[in-house]
Amino acid sequence: MQPKPLTIDEIAALVREKFGDVISEPVKTPTAEFFTITDLEYLQAVMYFLREDERTKFNYLYCLSGVDNGDGSLSVVYHLESLGVHGHRLEVKANCSVEKPEIPSVAEIWRTADWHEREAYDFFGIKFIGHPDLRRILCPEDWEGYPLRKDYKVAEYYHGIKVPF
Repeated sequence: MQPKPLTIDEIAALVREKFGDVISEPVKTPTAEFFTITDLEYLQAVMYFLREDERTKFNYLYCLSGVDNGDGSLSVVYHLESLGVHGHRLEVKANCSVEKPEIPSVAEIWRTADWHEREAYDFFGIKFIGHPDLRRILCPEDWEGYPLRKDYKVAEYYHGIKVPF
Protein backbone atom coordinates (compact mmCIF):
# COMPACT_ATOMS: atom_id res chain seq x y z
CA MET A 1 0.00 0.00 0.00
CA GLN A 2 1.27 3.44 -0.98
CA PRO A 3 1.82 5.85 1.95
CA LYS A 4 -0.30 9.01 2.15
CA PRO A 5 1.16 11.82 0.00
CA LEU A 6 2.69 14.71 1.93
CA THR A 7 1.23 18.20 1.70
CA ILE A 8 3.33 21.09 0.45
CA ASP A 9 3.44 22.45 4.01
CA GLU A 10 4.88 19.15 5.27
CA ILE A 11 7.44 19.07 2.44
CA ALA A 12 8.43 22.70 3.09
CA ALA A 13 8.87 21.89 6.79
CA LEU A 14 11.21 19.01 5.91
CA VAL A 15 13.29 21.31 3.68
CA ARG A 16 13.48 23.99 6.39
CA GLU A 17 14.40 21.39 9.01
CA LYS A 18 17.34 20.29 6.84
CA PHE A 19 18.50 23.59 5.27
CA GLY A 20 16.99 26.44 7.24
CA ASP A 21 15.30 29.41 5.63
CA VAL A 22 16.33 28.83 1.99
CA ILE A 23 12.78 28.60 0.59
CA SER A 24 9.78 30.90 0.50
CA GLU A 25 6.48 30.22 2.18
CA PRO A 26 4.46 27.74 0.11
CA VAL A 27 2.09 29.28 -2.44
CA LYS A 28 -1.17 27.48 -3.18
CA THR A 29 -3.20 28.28 -6.27
CA PRO A 30 -6.08 26.33 -7.86
CA THR A 31 -3.62 24.84 -10.39
CA ALA A 32 -0.33 24.50 -8.51
CA GLU A 33 1.39 24.45 -5.15
CA PHE A 34 4.98 25.60 -5.04
CA PHE A 35 7.72 27.24 -3.07
CA THR A 36 10.64 29.26 -4.35
CA ILE A 37 14.29 28.59 -3.61
CA THR A 38 15.41 31.95 -2.19
CA ASP A 39 19.13 31.11 -2.05
CA LEU A 40 20.37 29.57 -5.31
CA GLU A 41 23.48 28.23 -3.57
CA TYR A 42 21.18 25.63 -2.00
CA LEU A 43 19.19 24.72 -5.12
CA GLN A 44 21.11 21.55 -5.98
CA ALA A 45 21.28 20.40 -2.35
CA VAL A 46 17.53 20.94 -1.84
CA MET A 47 16.68 19.16 -5.09
CA TYR A 48 18.97 16.25 -4.25
CA PHE A 49 17.32 16.03 -0.81
CA LEU A 50 13.84 16.03 -2.39
CA ARG A 51 14.88 13.15 -4.65
CA GLU A 52 16.67 11.06 -2.02
CA ASP A 53 14.80 11.54 1.25
CA GLU A 54 12.58 8.54 2.04
CA ARG A 55 9.70 10.83 3.03
CA THR A 56 9.69 12.77 -0.26
CA LYS A 57 11.29 10.53 -2.95
CA PHE A 58 10.66 12.90 -5.85
CA ASN A 59 12.13 10.46 -8.31
CA TYR A 60 10.67 12.09 -11.44
CA LEU A 61 11.21 15.56 -12.90
CA TYR A 62 8.38 15.52 -15.43
CA CYS A 63 8.75 19.09 -16.64
CA LEU A 64 10.98 22.12 -16.32
CA SER A 65 9.71 25.44 -17.63
CA GLY A 66 11.32 28.80 -18.23
CA VAL A 67 9.37 31.99 -17.55
CA ASP A 68 10.08 35.62 -18.44
CA ASN A 69 8.36 37.52 -15.64
CA GLY A 70 8.54 40.80 -17.57
CA ASP A 71 10.07 42.66 -14.61
CA GLY A 72 13.74 42.01 -15.36
CA SER A 73 13.65 38.53 -13.84
CA LEU A 74 13.44 35.02 -15.24
CA SER A 75 12.17 31.92 -13.46
CA VAL A 76 12.60 28.20 -13.79
CA VAL A 77 9.75 26.01 -12.56
CA TYR A 78 10.57 22.40 -11.71
CA HIS A 79 7.63 19.97 -11.75
CA LEU A 80 8.36 16.99 -9.52
CA GLU A 81 6.50 13.77 -8.77
CA SER A 82 7.11 10.87 -6.44
CA LEU A 83 6.20 8.37 -9.12
CA GLY A 84 5.14 4.96 -7.82
CA VAL A 85 6.37 5.71 -4.29
CA HIS A 86 4.30 8.39 -2.48
CA GLY A 87 2.33 9.85 -5.38
CA HIS A 88 2.78 13.47 -4.31
CA ARG A 89 3.59 16.28 -6.71
CA LEU A 90 5.34 19.59 -6.19
CA GLU A 91 6.47 22.62 -8.14
CA VAL A 92 9.66 24.39 -7.11
CA LYS A 93 10.66 27.79 -8.52
CA ALA A 94 14.05 29.44 -8.84
CA ASN A 95 14.60 33.01 -10.00
CA CYS A 96 17.45 34.90 -11.61
CA SER A 97 17.85 38.27 -13.29
CA VAL A 98 17.81 38.95 -17.02
CA GLU A 99 21.23 40.61 -16.59
CA LYS A 100 22.71 37.48 -14.98
CA PRO A 101 20.56 34.58 -16.19
CA GLU A 102 22.33 31.79 -14.31
CA ILE A 103 20.86 28.93 -12.29
CA PRO A 104 22.63 25.74 -11.16
CA SER A 105 21.86 22.69 -13.29
CA VAL A 106 19.92 19.73 -11.90
CA ALA A 107 20.81 17.48 -14.86
CA GLU A 108 22.95 15.28 -12.61
CA ILE A 109 20.02 14.82 -10.21
CA TRP A 110 17.36 14.00 -12.83
CA ARG A 111 18.48 12.95 -16.32
CA THR A 112 15.24 14.34 -17.74
CA ALA A 113 16.53 17.84 -16.88
CA ASP A 114 19.16 17.58 -19.62
CA TRP A 115 16.90 18.44 -22.57
CA HIS A 116 14.49 20.56 -20.47
CA GLU A 117 17.37 22.82 -19.41
CA ARG A 118 18.60 23.04 -23.00
CA GLU A 119 15.11 24.13 -24.08
CA ALA A 120 14.95 26.82 -21.35
CA TYR A 121 18.41 27.99 -22.45
CA ASP A 122 17.37 28.03 -26.11
CA PHE A 123 14.15 30.02 -25.58
CA PHE A 124 14.96 32.18 -22.52
CA GLY A 125 18.78 32.32 -22.43
CA ILE A 126 18.93 30.84 -18.93
CA LYS A 127 22.42 29.40 -18.41
CA PHE A 128 22.38 26.26 -16.29
CA ILE A 129 25.70 26.22 -14.50
CA GLY A 130 27.22 22.72 -14.53
CA HIS A 131 25.03 21.38 -17.35
CA PRO A 132 26.98 18.68 -19.23
CA ASP A 133 26.10 19.90 -22.76
CA LEU A 134 24.34 23.27 -22.70
CA ARG A 135 23.60 24.28 -26.28
CA ARG A 136 20.54 25.14 -28.33
CA ILE A 137 18.13 22.28 -28.88
CA LEU A 138 15.43 23.66 -31.25
CA CYS A 139 16.78 26.90 -32.76
CA PRO A 140 19.82 26.81 -35.06
CA GLU A 141 23.15 27.44 -33.28
CA ASP A 142 23.53 30.82 -35.01
CA TRP A 143 20.02 32.04 -34.08
CA GLU A 144 20.19 35.44 -32.45
CA GLY A 145 18.34 36.07 -29.21
CA TYR A 146 15.93 34.06 -27.13
CA PRO A 147 12.47 33.79 -28.77
CA LEU A 148 10.32 33.49 -25.62
CA ARG A 149 11.72 36.52 -23.84
CA LYS A 150 9.22 39.36 -23.70
CA ASP A 151 11.71 41.79 -25.26
CA TYR A 152 12.52 39.47 -28.20
CA LYS A 153 12.22 41.02 -31.65
CA VAL A 154 11.82 38.62 -34.56
CA ALA A 155 14.51 39.13 -37.19
CA GLU A 156 13.20 40.16 -40.56
CA TYR A 157 15.61 37.83 -42.39
CA TYR A 158 17.53 34.67 -41.51
CA HIS A 159 20.32 33.66 -43.94
CA GLY A 160 18.72 35.83 -46.63
CA ILE A 161 15.29 34.21 -46.24
CA LYS A 162 12.39 36.40 -45.12
CA VAL A 163 11.04 35.26 -41.76
CA PRO A 164 7.25 34.94 -42.25
CA PHE A 165 6.21 36.33 -38.83
